[in-house]
Amino acid sequence: MARTGRDDAHRELLRRYKAPVYQLIARHTGDADEALDLTQETFVSGFAALDRYDGDRPFRVWISTIAINKCRDWARRRKVRAFFSWAFPLDEAHHIASDVPAPDMEADARLELERVRGAIAELPQKLREVLVLRGIEEATQAETAAILQVSEKTVETRLYRARSKLRQLLGGDETADSDA
Repeated sequence: MARTGRDDAHRELLRRYKAPVYQLIARHTGDADEALDLTQETFVSGFAALDRYDGDRPFRVWISTIAINKCRDWARRRKVRAFFSWAFPLDEAHHIASDVPAPDMEADARLELERVRGAIAELPQKLREVLVLRGIEEATQAETAAILQVSEKTVETRLYRARSKLRQLLGGDETADSDA
């Protein structure tokens, strides 16, 4: 239906999938403003590529794959910008703090949340993606494998390693595997 370019079909896809895609991206990037931009980019790219969509796959998996790729591109651009801002600072706009927990949270809970977010951000990309999809977004193992275009066994292994590394980073397990 959406392949025909009908605006009402596009609106329906946006209505159904915009919030889950935004949440996935926001949790991956940790930046609400960037997540809005990347969500828009995801749907623009998705709608432009609808002729390549395989109707046998769930749309959620397909659009989530595009979203993850947008997050990867964003992370690469961010690393380049960070390097150049360090090497030759142009302006201080890049150094805006990430999203802050709601003000009504207790100070200890806020600190713990920031500690966990920081530890997740330190995980290698492949481990972080699996942890976000399975642990936070609650995607199934099969959906996660499809989104990341890996086997279900790879998802299982990466999730185990991500949890192990996260425990290590949070100080709960000093014997966790140090390679990612």
